[in-house]
Amino acid sequence: MQGVESVDLFATKGLEYLLVMGYLVVLIGFWRLLMRPPVRTGPAVRRPGHARVGGWFDVRDGIYFHQGHGWAVPDEEGVATVGMDDFAQRLLGAPVAVELPPVGMRLEEGGRGWSLRFDSKSVDMLSPVGGEVVSVNEAVQASPDLVNQDPYERGWLMKVRMPRPETARRNLLSGKLARAWMADTVEKLRAMRTGELGVVLPDGGVPVAGFVRMIAPENWDEVAREFLLSE
Repeated sequence: MQGVESVDLFATKGLEYLLVMGYLVVLIGFWRLLMRPPVRTGPAVRRPGHARVGGWFDVRDGIYFHQGHGWAVPDEEGVATVGMDDFAQRLLGAPVAVELPPVGMRLEEGGRGWSLRFDSKSVDMLSPVGGEVVSVNEAVQASPDLVNQDPYERGWLMKVRMPRPETARRNLLSGKLARAWMADTVEKLRAMRTGELGVVLPDGGVPVAGFVRMIAPENWDEVAREFLLSE
């Protein structure tokens, strides 16, 4: 008919389909945005297997602890990586030097393992395992504060080949036993006189680095040896 414009139904439907598809794309994108997990701000989430006992000292699964506050991680070939734990590094603070035994030296479990020097004084620590020293961490000797920055990884001290790995494991603490032992250490610290603990915990949080010097400024090295069983 004249005066009547023809309408292309297919073109009209196609346009409707495009509009519907566009709407669905926007809806799906908006839904994904809503369902996205919230971005965490503040402190990083600690990796599984870590526990800060009493909110103070880091105790990790897979690590074997000695009551003198050294640690060991044995491998399948009977060689243990050895270091000092988080309690020890917080207790003592940053050393000016770490004196490690020479490669080839034989250590006794519970015997002198290494020394930390602080100006004119030094503190010995006990080896958590016995055996032959097969390597030492030269990075720690060059930068002693690695034992404070990262005591369980970059701050390891030496590797010891153990003659009886299974016996060594049984003589150390791990998992729940290690956490219970460290919790007992925390309770001993909490039981100290209010004045002493107030200096150690000025803000009610984690003990300050080198807190033993604040507890016992005159004879801090002797008190440290009591904590570390190295008298």
